[in-house]
Amino acid sequence: MRISITYSILLVYLALLSFGCSGITSKNDAPRTDYNETGKASFYAMKYQSRKTASGERFDQSANTAAHNKLPFGTKVKVTNVKNGKSVIVRINDRGPFVRGRIIDLSRSAFNSIGNTSAGVIDVKVEVVD
Repeated sequence: MRISITYSILLVYLALLSFGCSGITSKNDAPRTDYNETGKASFYAMKYQSRKTASGERFDQSANTAAHNKLPFGTKVKVTNVKNGKSVIVRINDRGPFVRGRIIDLSRSAFNSIGNTSAGVIDVKVEVVD
């Protein structure tokens, strides 16, 4: 009986090793340089200042950082306001946005450099840069 339990635990462990981590993106993965998308961008509310991001670092409204659902942490992207052509380079350090129809959440500083924060949401193009 004891051998069968130990054997079962070993099989479960091996299955988890071979299948469990296949979809995880680590922060050391190379960013896709062919990635680009258009959609809506918003910015973080002030209540998130100094809170930990998904990458573990503290959020800073004055830094040029952003949240994205797919791109690896550390990826640098160029975010362009499609209405006025202004661009900013930001580093992905968080996950989000968690609002349907939005593709990126920018720090207040980054958003303000390409659009007016009173707009709240703007149309942007996001491109990975080297």
